[in-house]
Amino acid sequence: MGILIFRVLIIASVATAGYFFPLFGLPGFTSAGIGLVLAAIIMVLETRIRKTQFKVIWGSTVGTFAGVFLGWALGAVYRTITEDPKTTLFIRAFFLIVMPYIGFLVGTRKSEWLDPAYLFRFFREKSVGRTFKILDTSVIIDGRIIDLCDTGFIEGTLVIPQFVLKELQLVADSADGLKRQRGRRGLDILNHLQKSSLVSVTITEMDFPDIHDVDSKLIELGKRLDAKIVTNDVNLNKIARLQGIAVLNINELANALKPVVLPGEGMKVFIIKEGKEKDQGVAYLDDGTMVVVDNSRRLIGQNIDITVTSVLQTTVGKMIFGRYNEDR
Repeated sequence: MGILIFRVLIIASVATAGYFFPLFGLPGFTSAGIGLVLAAIIMVLETRIRKTQFKVIWGSTVGTFAGVFLGWALGAVYRTITEDPKTTLFIRAFFLIVMPYIGFLVGTRKSEWLDPAYLFRFFREKSVGRTFKILDTSVIIDGRIIDLCDTGFIEGTLVIPQFVLKELQLVADSADGLKRQRGRRGLDILNHLQKSSLVSVTITEMDFPDIHDVDSKLIELGKRLDAKIVTNDVNLNKIARLQGIAVLNINELANALKPVVLPGEGMKVFIIKEGKEKDQGVAYLDDGTMVVVDNSRRLIGQNIDITVTSVLQTTVGKMIFGRYNEDR
């Protein structure tokens, strides 16, 4: 209510000024009417500006001023084209109208190019040799990124895009209980990372309104920042690498760190359930690797010594096949 009264006072003041100080010698009431219309237009623009993100306002302002300067510079070529006064005035007016218009549109639609936070923060950090790693929603919810950061294997600056936070918030507010739990877990993980003294976490406002797919936005952001993408998403992994973006896949790292097992080696396992085939038992190693053991169905709930017969590498990890030797 207070802002509405303030706006009415401003409009009335401008109209009063137009009445007592007529424009271009016009009658007082006519000048007051013009002032009233101009003040109303300013108020409409003010309400639109307040709803606009700062980076868009900044980009449009810088783009417009750059367009004015470029238009003035290009308009100066009139002297080399013609000596006709009307033609020269048209050339100058043309560039002074068109170039600010182009600058305004470019600054509005590509405001991330001129985002002061991006320009000053990111370039300053790169100058001291830091690298950027962009986290996607899947790797945040997964949670293992915390362990990697706490052990010091992840260095540089972790970048959390605002559009990833928005997607995470939508998951946390989901009507589905499981999704809601995963989303809240992701928010807790981000909170932990921000409090960690071993990594630097920054949230960037950079966005790409023309791109609606989150994966495509991550790839575009990776190109802009010359950053790596940390993800567990197989499709994002493939598409990013096709476009020349370096990818850190935590699932691939986990598979690479699993112990190497060769056929003929022995190991001790705990049989927890029966397998699909006759007389098979199933065990799991500490890292989650499944071990399928022949001749062990009757030994469920026991620790036994087995001999590895083969190792199968799948898209989700390794499977170890072994045999229980009864004569041992």
